Amino acid sequence: MTQILPDPVLLVLIFAIIILLMFVGFIILVVMVYKKKQAAFINEKLLQEIEHRNVILEKELEIQKKIQEERERISHDMHDDLGAGISALKLQAEFLKQKVGEQHLKEDIDDLLKTSEEMNLSMREMLWSLNSSNDNLGNFMQYVLLYAENFFKKTDVKINITRKVELPDTKLNAEIRRNFFLCAKEALNNVYKHSKAQNVDILFTLKDQRFTMEIIDDGVGLGESLTSGNGLNNMQRRIQNLCGNYTIKPSEKGLHLVFEIKL
Repeated sequence: MTQILPDPVLLVLIFAIIILLMFVGFIILVVMVYKKKQAAFINEKLLQEIEHRNVILEKELEIQKKIQEERERISHDMHDDLGAGISALKLQAEFLKQKVGEQHLKEDIDDLLKTSEEMNLSMREMLWSLNSSNDNLGNFMQYVLLYAENFFKKTDVKINITRKVELPDTKLNAEIRRNFFLCAKEALNNVYKHSKAQNVDILFTLKDQRFTMEIIDDGVGLGESLTSGNGLNNMQRRIQNLCGNYTIKPSEKGLHLVFEIKL
């Protein structure tokens, strides 16, 4: 019986295919190992980056905590020391006013009482700005309302407040809060001094993380004599420093001021 030997060419071809498959398998194995090491390296880098960011965040939170503590300390010191001093000054002035008989001295004492009251008001505003518990939209809007009502309480001007803010607990940092309040204060002061208005509308709006404060009066409007020197430039500068928008909207009567900031 004769034995058929395999063709040498076929054997070489089979051997070559086996070598090729082994080479391809080796390449695949190398690629898989490389990708695995690369993924491990990327994950390690990400973990290091996350850890680094967490460290930075912890430091920032610690700094913010110390700033808040310092704000509270200054606020308490001002209230206890400066506030008590102003109150004592007012009491002494009122006592002196009751004892003096000359009219010109009484007028001087009235000026002193007026100055002390203005100092007391300024101190309360600073205390409000320093108190970190007021760093939200709700407290800001309420404070502006109280200020406006108190400012116009001895006049015939009617204050109307509209709040279109669904999330009053939205944070409002101290810098924005103080500058927005100073703009509102300046605008209301202009209304009192120049507008001859009967009504003032204050509108607060929060939409798409943009907070808007509008102050509208029905007075005589912005005359040529009021284009400068009435605080408009100061308000514009304050809002621009916050990277916000300040505009004067067209109005048939009175003045319509708009202050907008992205939170």
